[in-house]
Amino acid sequence: MKPRLQILVAIAVVWMVAAAAFAGEPSRTVDTVAMTVADMDRSVAFYTQVLTFARVSEIEVAGPEYEHLDGVFGLRMRIVRLRLGDEYLTLIQYLAPRGRPFPVDSRANDRWFQHVAIVVSDMESAYGRLRKHKVEYASTGPQTLPAWNRNAGGIRAFYFRDPDEHYLELIQFPPGKGNSRWQHPNGQLFMGIDHSAIVVGDTDTSLRFYRDLLGLRVAGGSENYGTEQEHLNNVFGARLRITSLRAAAGPGVELLEYLAPRDGRPIGHDVHPNDLVFWRIVMAGPLAPVAAKLNLDEVATPRHELGFNHAALIRDPDGHATELIER
Repeated sequence: MKPRLQILVAIAVVWMVAAAAFAGEPSRTVDTVAMTVADMDRSVAFYTQVLTFARVSEIEVAGPEYEHLDGVFGLRMRIVRLRLGDEYLTLIQYLAPRGRPFPVDSRANDRWFQHVAIVVSDMESAYGRLRKHKVEYASTGPQTLPAWNRNAGGIRAFYFRDPDEHYLELIQFPPGKGNSRWQHPNGQLFMGIDHSAIVVGDTDTSLRFYRDLLGLRVAGGSENYGTEQEHLNNVFGARLRITSLRAAAGPGVELLEYLAPRDGRPIGHDVHPNDLVFWRIVMAGPLAPVAAKLNLDEVATPRHELGFNHAALIRDPDGHATELIER
């Protein structure tokens, strides 16, 4: 592999050709979910002081390998890795060049929507803590999904936003739902990250990418609608097809397809990693099989500062980013 070349794969017919051959490849893990921030000190203070994440590491990187990986010339990045429970969140600030702010008119059904769902042991206490810190609301308040919804009934959830306008979710699972470890808080109010949710245009098309190509398994699904869902997403008439995917370890990936309304806007082709709307799901596993299945013979090779030897940044059918790393 040559130590150069950004791999940015948008919608490609080759996914369909590769899917069947990829089924036997080793399982991947979700290593972290990463987001671009404008002011690292402000973001670290928010996530550690309000949401009780712990700072794990910090590094500053630059150089042609990272320029080719991200497709951003002349970049210098400050990267902070945070931990909550067993999961990791990574914050990336582009010291140069600066990207664009979060779109001020964003809605939860726009296809650039992505969030991480933070599991809490007590919704009222967690919600009270957010109110105390005057966080920005994205839902009208915590919502309890109705009992008629067999797979989601009883789950409590609330959307809010961080200092850069990124969407976040608090989620509390009733007995019998979610991972069994969420039923054992061990005195923790904020327990960990259950999943990262992304809005997609068509679930079946997205499954060909995340399930058939990357090897994630479908863990469940539901169709959610009604006043609770509308007020959670703050989208009138919201009706969603929700599909939960899991890797061998790490947070899940949740596909949100808005069956109604269908007016969510696509991710622009000009969105770059230094723009604040940019997220990436970082998955660890062998890279060569992916490059072979996509007929790509080169991946970027950063210089080990971030704990991996090779990496490739690829896009799903809607433009959401996945960074594949190999240690």
